[in-house]
Amino acid sequence: MSFLQFFVWGAWLITIYNFWFNKEIHDLTVWTGVKFGALFSTLGVSSLIMPALTGIIADRWIRAERLYGILHVLGAIALLLLPSVNDPDTFFWIVFTAMICYMPTISLSNSVAYTILKGNNFDLIKVFPPIRVWGTVGFIIAMWTTNLTGNKESANQFYIAGIAAVILGIYAFMLPACPPPHSKDDKSSSFLTTIGFDAFRLLADYKMFLFFAFSMLLGAALQLTNMYGDGYLSSFAENDLYKDSLVVKYSTVIMSISQISETLFILAIPFFLKRFGIKQVMLMSMFAWVLRFGLFAYGDPGAGVWMIIVSCIVYGMAFDFFNISGSLFVETVVEAKIRSSAQGLFMMMTNGIGAVIGSFGSGLLISEYYTNSDNSWDWTGIWLSFAIYALIVAVLFAALFRHKHEPEKIGEVKH
Repeated sequence: MSFLQFFVWGAWLITIYNFWFNKEIHDLTVWTGVKFGALFSTLGVSSLIMPALTGIIADRWIRAERLYGILHVLGAIALLLLPSVNDPDTFFWIVFTAMICYMPTISLSNSVAYTILKGNNFDLIKVFPPIRVWGTVGFIIAMWTTNLTGNKESANQFYIAGIAAVILGIYAFMLPACPPPHSKDDKSSSFLTTIGFDAFRLLADYKMFLFFAFSMLLGAALQLTNMYGDGYLSSFAENDLYKDSLVVKYSTVIMSISQISETLFILAIPFFLKRFGIKQVMLMSMFAWVLRFGLFAYGDPGAGVWMIIVSCIVYGMAFDFFNISGSLFVETVVEAKIRSSAQGLFMMMTNGIGAVIGSFGSGLLISEYYTNSDNSWDWTGIWLSFAIYALIVAVLFAALFRHKHEPEKIGEVKH
């Protein structure tokens, strides 16, 4: 499940920039940078409501693994339609439909995994990261498949993703049953409980409010290198010194070093969480984002290639120490009856509100301040602005978030 979940995403997420800005198949006066930013905002807009809504449904009415399978099949249909679309506005709406189906499956996959593991009395902190690492492997294999088959600039990448989504949707119905923790006939629940809004009460707690608020702010940075990373490396083709370099030719493979790094940092999460606690682990993530963007700002395929490689390695800590550790933190501090809803709320804040801010904000920022007279982009300025943003978030988090680390309670789950 984990492998296919992220294979579906990895087949197109990193390479869609190259497809969108492919001069041979698109009129770039129509397929513009601002519209590309809007396209990536579909990830965020879809995550504003759908993960929380599907979490509520899985908490009360439909078995989580069945809902998960249905969403993947519907998303697959949208992905398979994309290669036949030639209008960027129509393309936007079909991608939006695909994301409405896909984005909630990320938090649902966590809920399904947690339910099955807890049902078999496994320690989540120890057992989940080695399982989740297969999602990263799937993402890597998908990136390589798209790049090495020569499809990083073609619409065939959506066929690769769509076929994988169909397979996963069918496979989901073979997973162990994950029944809703609530009974739909339970008459004792309050109205808010019945519609699943208990999770939003977590925002009334100061510590949890700050946790979700900073999740939103850091969520704005999560998709930036997915949006622009492969395009940044490919842009060196315009420089005669680098146009034949391996970095340009195999840009997606180079970017996959980020995901390879993820596999190592995922496995390190149990140690770091037990040793340092959620606040220190998230701070490590935030400062890793500063390095990620800062190194990209000054890297190149020549003497500066080491900066690109190190930036990709640092990404593993930047992403995992926030995204996966945050999910595990939510799972261990929230009551069982609202876990799917709480995971949906975490997803909404990071890949929802945060991603919308990052997508629209970066698109407008680049168009307004970092687009040269010849329509090329000032990549150094772009990456430095992202690095400064991550640094400000890190400093504020360090000053405001208070959390007492209790190593002996790490891994305990509320019932």
